[in-house]
Amino acid sequence: MTTLNAAGRFLVAASALLVSLAFAPAQAADEYYFYVQNKTDSRITKLQVSEDKKTWGYFDIGKGISPGKKVKLTWDSSANDEECEQWVRAVFADGSTSDVSKMDFCEDLDTPIVFE
Repeated sequence: MTTLNAAGRFLVAASALLVSLAFAPAQAADEYYFYVQNKTDSRITKLQVSEDKKTWGYFDIGKGISPGKKVKLTWDSSANDEECEQWVRAVFADGSTSDVSKMDFCEDLDTPIVFE
């Protein structure tokens, strides 16, 4: 059995801390995701969220979400201090907008937000 002196114990503890910190951002990023499913006949071109239904932010959904597709989206770290409950709406390629619905993004992250 090997016994570590104080310097050895410090190095082991410091190494363990560095390893845990290295993995912390990846774990935190995985916590803030959700799914969107497009069951309409039109491409979703914008996905908007708001805490107050007055000021709307946008998710980067690239070229959009095609009809029939389900995608996983990740919250930007800048939104970490926002409330779990948010208002959500989709903007479609034909210019129409979905109904606004209130979602709790801290609950059941694997059940998709479905636009029909």
